[in-house]
Amino acid sequence: MKHFLDIADRSPEELKELLNSALALKKEWKSGGSKPMLKGKVLGMLFEKPSLRTRVSFDIAMRHLGGDALYLSPAEVGLGKREAISDVARVLSRYVQAIMVRTFAHDNVLELAKHASVPVINGLSDYSHPCQALADALTILEHKGALEGLKLAFVGDGNNVATSLAHISAKLGMQFVAASPHRYELPADIAKSTGAILAASPAEAVQNASVIYTDAWTSMGDETEAAERKKAFALYQVNAELLNGAKKDAIIMHCLPAHRGEEITAEVMDGPQSVVFDQAENRVHAQKAILVKLM
Repeated sequence: MKHFLDIADRSPEELKELLNSALALKKEWKSGGSKPMLKGKVLGMLFEKPSLRTRVSFDIAMRHLGGDALYLSPAEVGLGKREAISDVARVLSRYVQAIMVRTFAHDNVLELAKHASVPVINGLSDYSHPCQALADALTILEHKGALEGLKLAFVGDGNNVATSLAHISAKLGMQFVAASPHRYELPADIAKSTGAILAASPAEAVQNASVIYTDAWTSMGDETEAAERKKAFALYQVNAELLNGAKKDAIIMHCLPAHRGEEITAEVMDGPQSVVFDQAENRVHAQKAILVKLM
């Protein structure tokens, strides 16, 4: 494994290895601290899109492992604008031992990986969010004890998060069912390649589901569509009424940031079935597993 760019690139065995590693690293940390496995190593973090969880979780992951992380803002780099992406990749490869990039265009991730001589990690692109999906799988595994045979219902925009969830569900034996308004569905090619089911309504999607997942109706970069999306997604809220159709012990997930009162109610997000903040914490431990594997 040279890079971590997309869940679709990884085999079920590789993903299971990463999950087992994440569980072990988390246990080790909770028992008194991690071994400095990455002492002397630096992760360069390129950000075109700002983030609370991605920045802090990768920084903390490197600190847990004895290494360092270097934050590079959009103004400092200007991927493909101030400097060619290929040159950025070559220069950073001389300075750091791995590169994490959070960007708008997935092609930027692929271009960095093509020219870098160190591992590249996709911290988020318009196509996929593989680190989030791995942390989500870790969270489900902790709460359910296993992944195979579970039904994961996604209610909302068929975006990058939904794409990565569809892929990891297919790789690890979960059934992925998505309910989205017209024009916002999971791309047809993704649904076909992963075996994802596109439900006609949220109620249909969550029927007998063990996991219910939602995301913001308007992602970063789509702000001009906010009013239009709010109308389109009005019936796609995860609320107490919707939960009635799911399994009684279903867990509720959200990758954050959440817009309470829109895609999810505060009652559900703060309720006993919510594992939203376990997800947020698990970004650290899932990413530690990725960093150790690559570095």
